[in-house]
Amino acid sequence: MIRAGVAGAVFAASATMAAADCGPEPGACEIEGGTYHIALPESPPTGAIMFIHGFGGSGAGSLRSAWVADALEAGYAVIAPDGMPREGANGRRWSFHPDWPPQRDEIPFLTAVRDDAAARFSLDAEAMVLGGFSIGGSMTHYLACAAPEAFAAYVPVAGALWRPHPETCAGPVRMLHTHGWRDTTVPLEGRVVRGQDVNDPDAWVQGDVFYAMSLWREMNDCVQLRGDRFDVSNAFWVRSWDRCAPGTALELALYPGGHTMPDGWAALMLSWLDGLQPLPN
Repeated sequence: MIRAGVAGAVFAASATMAAADCGPEPGACEIEGGTYHIALPESPPTGAIMFIHGFGGSGAGSLRSAWVADALEAGYAVIAPDGMPREGANGRRWSFHPDWPPQRDEIPFLTAVRDDAAARFSLDAEAMVLGGFSIGGSMTHYLACAAPEAFAAYVPVAGALWRPHPETCAGPVRMLHTHGWRDTTVPLEGRVVRGQDVNDPDAWVQGDVFYAMSLWREMNDCVQLRGDRFDVSNAFWVRSWDRCAPGTALELALYPGGHTMPDGWAALMLSWLDGLQPLPN
């Protein structure tokens, strides 16, 4: 269960409206290197979810997503960092791929957002969850791969690792990856975004979600596949790997839609978080 008791936190006036501000203060929260937004529940938060927007989006836009109200009602603060501005275009982007020239070193920035929000709003940085949509989901995977202990759990949606796939990561994780079966923007097997084909050395090529899950199974030491769980009784088809290293968690949730935040994702994600056990010391 990724929650922590807090006292004396500053909190918002409504759990059903997520203002794109710095908690009760107007405008974005500013730190060195960038900005972020945060929405707080009516009562002092019992947990926090940082969510990374997709390509061309913004932190303020992330807080307008329907799932945010459900997270606030459940007692979670929702933190929405801003990517860097796109040159000559609206919206923002992330320097998510470690092999491409960065506009900003995103992992130190996102961990700085974590620490600033924790200090400013009396949140538990060690219990914070990281998620994201599309490129934000890819950024989530790459941060989890490079610095798995930076967040207590990871909940990416519709975005994973890109090619060339990393061969290993720094350690195990607790992750729920959600993806649309009919997603053609970020297909499960990936696609060429820029360039001629997958053999073009300068091409930008999305990765294979099933490769990413295979890598996470390896990192989580899921060596025994017998006894894993399948649940196809609800809107999401969920595959859970249970026979893994203590303190880890890994699930893949598929839904029949395309490249969208699916209805019911908040309930799925919050239930999964509530079922997690504390990491062993």
